[in-house]
Amino acid sequence: MIDPLILECMACREAILLVRNRGLNRVIVEGDSQEVIRSINSTSIPQNISGISSGQEFSIFNSILFLLPASSHDAEMEQKEIPFSFGDHLPRKPQTTVTYIEPNLVTHSSRVPEVLDRFVRCNVTKDYSGKKIQWVDRKPKLGQRSESLESCDVFSGKWVFDNKSCPLYNESDCPYMSDQLACHKHGRSDLGYQYWRWQPHNCNLKRWNVTEMWEKLRGKRLMFVGDSLNRGQWISMVCLLQSVIPADKRSMSPNAPLTIFRAEEYDATVEFLWAPLLVDSNSDDPVNHRLNERIIRPDSVLKHSSKWEHADILVFNTYLWWRQGPVKLLWSNEENGVCEELDGLGAMELAMESWADWVASKANSLEKRVFFVTMSPTHLWSREWKPGNEGNCYNEKFPIDWEGYWGSGSDLPTMRMVERVLSRLGSTVSVLNITQLSEYRKDGHPSIYRKFWETLSPDQLSNPMTP
Repeated sequence: MIDPLILECMACREAILLVRNRGLNRVIVEGDSQEVIRSINSTSIPQNISGISSGQEFSIFNSILFLLPASSHDAEMEQKEIPFSFGDHLPRKPQTTVTYIEPNLVTHSSRVPEVLDRFVRCNVTKDYSGKKIQWVDRKPKLGQRSESLESCDVFSGKWVFDNKSCPLYNESDCPYMSDQLACHKHGRSDLGYQYWRWQPHNCNLKRWNVTEMWEKLRGKRLMFVGDSLNRGQWISMVCLLQSVIPADKRSMSPNAPLTIFRAEEYDATVEFLWAPLLVDSNSDDPVNHRLNERIIRPDSVLKHSSKWEHADILVFNTYLWWRQGPVKLLWSNEENGVCEELDGLGAMELAMESWADWVASKANSLEKRVFFVTMSPTHLWSREWKPGNEGNCYNEKFPIDWEGYWGSGSDLPTMRMVERVLSRLGSTVSVLNITQLSEYRKDGHPSIYRKFWETLSPDQLSNPMTP
């Protein structure tokens, strides 16, 4: 039987390894763990116990600072720093210094950072330096919204065929429908995909009521922020809402980074801001963003937040643009056009943390509602739901009825990273977890039935099932 002190040591080691892997060098230790630390410091714990460490691995603890409470009974615990070391007789690993960047500063120096647009280029590209975002981490305060533990999980359910209450609007009846989403207009003849309704397992969704929705939006700004997925959600919302507004009492601004639908009677707007990477980037032009390389300012959302900060309800998303290869990082304090290159997931985490810093420091959840939409599936390979088939989602007419189906287009490491960031924001952000319910809808993609930026080749038209 293993001594309880050794078990505590094992748990302590695993926690510290996790902290070190996250690039941190400080650990808060509860009072009842001080004995473990003293024992390890005095090397009274055997270093050859299976499951703990060898002498070589114990060096992971070198140079870590522990913050110990002065008294475990104090509500506001005073903390002091003590070095944590095993002594000079143990091998030491080279110390690595992590640079933390405070995001979303108006200026990092006397020089105003260059505005990123599609003409910006990297003069030099280096490997990623390991810089991290040091963002505000505010715990939820009393009075903030919290999700009830008894509330229904509306994102757990199934699609049911309903040709009586669906669809909620017709494509041809909406003057604001986008050509990139107008499947029927561009030749799709089967319209069965419009008659499926999401049914949660343990509750019923309230029936859509357009007048009630407008009353909730009266005097407010609802803004969708993100990429083409959120643009599609914005267009659908406008199509759902516009039918009860007289033509002379509604307006749509011209296509721009910020596009606004306005309803005069309700003094309300439904808006879309093109910001596919959330942080400032060279891809922020809503039309001219097909570039050879993605350059982002990983420590700043200021270009976009100046447009979204006064909205009452914000719906954010980002995902697919991070799946297109390495990303160039141009930090705000870089004056010579020197970029760093990082993989998409790592770059997305930096961007999410800079966005989270703005949310944590600026979004008072009693006054502003903030939502984040999770990743949307791609359904690029039909072999994943139809073994042996080498097509894609073309000509699919029904949802997948395999509960829990998960395709490779929805990246689990990305999902876990997003969850880590959002969990630190607590109830400040409500998560719209559309990923699983969208996984079932292989029939819901426009496929070839839409307007393309570039004309499809004869081969693509003759064989649409080729990815």
